[in-house]
Amino acid sequence: MRAQPRAGRNAILGPWEDAAGRSALRIAVTEAAEDGRATRAVCAVLAEALGVAASRVRVRSGAGARDKVLVVEGDPAILVARLDGLMRKG
Repeated sequence: MRAQPRAGRNAILGPWEDAAGRSALRIAVTEAAEDGRATRAVCAVLAEALGVAASRVRVRSGAGARDKVLVVEGDPAILVARLDGLMRKG
């Protein structure tokens, strides 16, 4: 997942690809990358987009970085289908 802090709005921006060709979901948040505010906002935006409670999304790695690995608790089949839909945006 790729975070874009201090954006004009909170939004799922669709797929993003790094230089190595790995795909990630790009999420924009209005919060600044200070004191974990942007990270918490990213988790909340993803939770809403996937239809799960914010408490079911947590950071596995990259809490202080733009690139993060998030863990979402829930039914894998449902989450994969919803995430696939988000990756097709854009």
